[in-house]
Amino acid sequence: MPQSTALRAAGLAAVTLVAAVIVLALTRGGGTESKHKLPPPTGNWYHALAAPYVATAKPKRGACGVVIGPRTMGVANPVLPCGVKIYIEYGGKQVLTQVIDRGPDVPGREFDITRALAKTIGLSGTRSINWRFAK
Repeated sequence: MPQSTALRAAGLAAVTLVAAVIVLALTRGGGTESKHKLPPPTGNWYHALAAPYVATAKPKRGACGVVIGPRTMGVANPVLPCGVKIYIEYGGKQVLTQVIDRGPDVPGREFDITRALAKTIGLSGTRSINWRFAK
């Protein structure tokens, strides 16, 4: 076997090994208990004004790359990083969600909440919510 073919075969074997290790790590991420357990809240509760997104005729891709449609659960915030998980509390209901978009552009309002999430917690119009980070 020529040297370049042997190097190519060794490189391919190394890539295959790394891929196998990654697959094992992802599939052995813990028992079923850890897959269904919510991350605990952390830190203090913060207060903010929030309102549901303005309805659009068809789904749109948000600034974080998530397609926002009628069943999408998430929030938009101008500062928090995309994908950060937070708990939202309103009307005695608490929901784990994440930042999926940038916004709002309304002075004084800190969160836009998707229609599905707003329906889940019973939020309509601009209201004061509580939120905090999830671990």
